Amino acid sequence: MATFKLLVNNESHEVSVAEGTSLLWVLREHLGLTGTKYGCGIAQCGSCTIHVDGNPVKACILPVDNFASGQQITTIEGLSNGEYTPLQKAWISEQAPQCGYCHSGQIMQAAALLKSNPDPSRDEIKSYMNSILCRCGTYMRIIRAIEKAAEENKSIS
Repeated sequence: MATFKLLVNNESHEVSVAEGTSLLWVLREHLGLTGTKYGCGIAQCGSCTIHVDGNPVKACILPVDNFASGQQITTIEGLSNGEYTPLQKAWISEQAPQCGYCHSGQIMQAAALLKSNPDPSRDEIKSYMNSILCRCGTYMRIIRAIEKAAEENKSIS
């Protein structure tokens, strides 16, 4: 067992876990942040997508040992400050979720896209979101939700 200091959703945490434990299991089992889902365990489906220093990463294959003190880890729970973001509102209005299992990963990936490219084309959305698998096949709803969020963000700016 080793002790690790993590900065998750702007809060400091100290966890004692076995070296090599995946960040996904630390988030879910030790910090109670169950919005990040386990899907495949090999970083192929993307349901475990979180942000590390603003960049989307797959938490299932990242050992907790890789995180230096001060790296900001953001989960779906930390994406907003108690109010839905325009992206989350668009997700609901476009009825993107079916089973909902992939959607925290989908939203985290889409949030990173809109941060880096506030006005993506449909082709850019498809390309960027390609690494997140939706077993229910709601890809068109997901794309529409991202487009709607980009439009909403433009009207806020």
